[in-house]
This record gives sequence, C-alpha cells and structure tokens, in this order.
Amino acid sequence: MKIVVILPTYNEKENIGLIIHALQEQFRKIPHDMQILVVDDNSPDGTAEIVKAARNEFSNLHLITGEKQGLGAAYVRGMKYAINELHADVIMEMDADFSHNPGDVPRLIETIAGGADFVIGSRYVAGGKIPEDWGFLRRMNSRWGNVFARYIAGMYSVRDCTAGFRAIRTSIIKKIDLDALKVRGYAFQISLLYEAILNHAKVREIPVEFVDRKRGETKLGLSDIVEFMLNAWWIRFERSKTFLRFSVVGASGVVVNLVSFTQLMAMGLNKFIASPLAIELSIITNFLMNNFWTFRNRENNDKIHIRGLKFNVVSFASLGVSYATFLALSRVDPGGIPQLHQAAGIVPATLINYFLNSYWTFKE
Repeated sequence: MKIVVILPTYNEKENIGLIIHALQEQFRKIPHDMQILVVDDNSPDGTAEIVKAARNEFSNLHLITGEKQGLGAAYVRGMKYAINELHADVIMEMDADFSHNPGDVPRLIETIAGGADFVIGSRYVAGGKIPEDWGFLRRMNSRWGNVFARYIAGMYSVRDCTAGFRAIRTSIIKKIDLDALKVRGYAFQISLLYEAILNHAKVREIPVEFVDRKRGETKLGLSDIVEFMLNAWWIRFERSKTFLRFSVVGASGVVVNLVSFTQLMAMGLNKFIASPLAIELSIITNFLMNNFWTFRNRENNDKIHIRGLKFNVVSFASLGVSYATFLALSRVDPGGIPQLHQAAGIVPATLINYFLNSYWTFKE
C-alpha cells in the first residue's frame, strides 16, 4: 500500500522538522510505501522553508502551499493532491505539533492492513488518554464536545468523533464529495467521519494518548467551535430527513384510510368490513411511498413483495402497540378523555414503526 501522512501546518517551524524526522524513524517499522505531505497555509514563520530544506534529505517528503482557510480546507487540498498526484491507497490525518505520538502510526496502519477502512486514534476507548494535568473546564470541553458530536450528529457507535489522528482508505474518500462538505475548520473531522459511515466504511478505534503541544500555539478559535456546533446540528437535520419523510407518509396514510373508509361505506359495505379494507389500503399506499420515496436510496436485496409483507407485519405490530397503550391508559385513567388515550398510543407506535421498517423492512 502507498500511505500518505498529511500534516497541515500554520506557523509550525518549531515542530515541523522534528515531526518529519520522528515519522521517518517510524516508517522503518512499516512494510508499506510511506510518504509525508505537508500542507502549509503560507506560514509567515518560515515553516515551508524548513520543509523544502528537509526534502533534500527525504525523497518521500512533499509540500503544497495555499491560503489560510482553516483545517478542513487544508485537509481537502491535501487529500486531493494525495489521491490525484501521489496515488495514495491510504491517507493519514495527523497534527504536526506532537499532540499525536508518531509511535502510534504503525498501529493505525496495522489496523488498516487488517481490513478496516477508517481507523481512529481514540482518546475515549479503553486505554486512550487525555492529559492528566488538564483543568476541569478543559477536560469537560473535550469530553462534552465529543459527546455533543456523537449524540447530536447521531454517530453513537464511535467513541471519539472529533479525533484528528486517523487513517482512511482512499476508496472511501473517493466516494465523498469533499467540496460539498462546506466546512473549513475543525468541524471537517465529524463531517468526513459522518460521510464515511454513510458510505459503509468499516470504522475501528484504537487507544492513543493525546498530549498537549510543547512548542507553538494552538490554532483552535471561537469560530471553529461555533462552526463545529452548527455543523453537528446540520448533520442531525440531514439524518432526520428520513424520519420526516416517514412521518409525512404516515400522515398521508391516515387520509387514505379515512377517505377509503368513507367511500367503501358509501358503496354499501358494512363498517366492520370497510374498516380492515381501508386499513390495508392505507398500509399498501404507505409501503409504496416509503419504498419509492422515503427509503429510495437504500440498497435492499429483498424483492418488493417480501418488503411489502414485512411492512404489513410491522404495521400490525405497531397497531398492537398503539392499542395496548390505549388499553393501559384507559385502565389507569378510566375517567379520562378517550381521544387523548388514543392519541397517546400514536407516539410509541410511530417510533416502533419507523425503527422496525428502517432496520428490517428497508435495511440495506
């Protein structure tokens, strides 16, 4: 494999030479073609000049420069170059300030070689660490920022969504429109991870110890934090679109049910016959709309009649939940308003209906 380690830099003259030499030492332990790509944002302190001088010693060292637009913009620029010009099979993200230990690079590469698509050097799995001397606010900012990303953006299975020490197969990156991510700062990390998960990447986390930089200054600013939080909410909105569509279909099903029930009654059918026919008709229309609209982008191996059968099973199960809720509330509150009891049963039924259809009927 050809592996390119991308180091985004801005005013890192005190670290860049040292990190390049430290990585070269680790490369001797790795049985792959290892390359370093420094993406410098026209650092006024002369970072690029140090890299240019080091290129006389290391033929596997590369440099591209550009205007300072944020960490995400630098990574996008670097990834495009690594894929199109260096023909990388794997790209590594890594800080140039020794926050990430070069000694952990072989472990990330080993995990990629073992079959993973997206490897995270994680601070929040067993064995991972953050600096012990961090104060309460710094510690809470790190932990709760990550919790915010996990639960707002909906990436529950990943323990460290905000990590910047990662190895990613370019076959996954090529499936992602990097320019469409529209994030320039640190929010890029969760956006790329989210898109990789959508593209079925096998994500693995290995424990690493994160340390504070000893030289230079941090680049994280208030604007990065604001962009990060807004981006997490945007991802949540994108994830919610499927549920919103499902809800719209459900509402339309109520209309189909009532209209068809009324029409069947007008045709002279007994109400006890018209009711189940109207219910089944609404289930069929709901299934077709969900199949061709709500979940249309999902690849499913089941034939349409099998999906239809599953949808019917789920629909009747959710009706059972709704009716059970109605009965329970009627017993607990016998003097209550029946319509409220009936309406209350819709909530758990809708959630169960969506969950089972999403993860069974229309499962990819």
